[in-house]
Amino acid sequence: MARDATTVPTDARPSSVRMLWVTAVLGACFVFIRAGLGDIPVLWFAALRALLGGMVLVGLGLGQRLRLPRGFREWAVVAGLGLANATIGGAAMYLGTVHLATGIASVVANAQPLLIILPAWALYAERPTRRTTIGLSVGFVGLVVVAIPGGGGSGAPLELIAAAGATAGTLIARRLGTLDNVVAGGWSFLLGGAALAMWAGLDEGVPTIRWSLGFVGILAFLSVLGTAAVYVAWFKEARRCPLYRLTAWTFAVPLFGLVLSVAVEGERPSPWTAAGLTVVLVSMLLVVRGGNRPAPNTTAGLDSRDDLAAIVLEPQPTGTAAAPMATAAVPLPPTAPGDRSGHGATDAGSRSA
Repeated sequence: MARDATTVPTDARPSSVRMLWVTAVLGACFVFIRAGLGDIPVLWFAALRALLGGMVLVGLGLGQRLRLPRGFREWAVVAGLGLANATIGGAAMYLGTVHLATGIASVVANAQPLLIILPAWALYAERPTRRTTIGLSVGFVGLVVVAIPGGGGSGAPLELIAAAGATAGTLIARRLGTLDNVVAGGWSFLLGGAALAMWAGLDEGVPTIRWSLGFVGILAFLSVLGTAAVYVAWFKEARRCPLYRLTAWTFAVPLFGLVLSVAVEGERPSPWTAAGLTVVLVSMLLVVRGGNRPAPNTTAGLDSRDDLAAIVLEPQPTGTAAAPMATAAVPLPPTAPGDRSGHGATDAGSRSA
């Protein structure tokens, strides 16, 4: 039976190199967010990040003459993606970060693997294995161990809402069809960021922003790497791999977040936090390394030798489905020419950040 656009091979796995740089950037985003909060109101900060990231991707798509969304269905999917990732997820993540330590916020906001398992099973028939279920359950225990001692009040619930928004965005990404990921990501962040800007205007009024070289650097990192690059890579993987296996990688985000929070902000994780984080990482290994070796990829899009620079520098054919994107830092071995049938689009999500 032919496989439809929402079905992926059960043995497909995300690129480990790609997911390492994605999770490292997402973990760093929490530190950059905390560093920039003193210069701009919180909701305006989230809105500006989404809008600038969207502009980068839309400009890239226009420069490469990628087709725009067509018809009500594609625009509805793109708008839903923006609402989940940028408006709800972005607002909740930033508001939660205000009330939680950076390392703890990065943990709670990345509960996506636990939230996605049942919807992915129901919507896309991605039934997890016993090993995966055990791994995700262990991860839940680790998140509880980390989150309860480290933060209460409004911060933890807000970060869970952010995780739910990111989960919804990942599920919606599977519905993008043949729409290029760069286009889908760009317009979703523009639409979601515009909605968030209206929210910010109603709640915070006209923003007072303290522009400085440091704040511009923070905003550039969050918009270009933390939004545009990360979410294009994420969307690509969401359209070629089982979602429970992909989202298990977000368990690595707290590791980078905690390491950077110790190095930059001087936070000191408690023994509870260290123990919980260890449990979370063990669960991630159970999920990511479980299952059989992946079969050769037959989906269309960027092949494994493409890197992040190719997204920016190479023209992309339109109207193609998605496939994996490799990291800019370490190009992977070439694949057969038959794999380069086109480019599909992946940042975000801390919510991740």
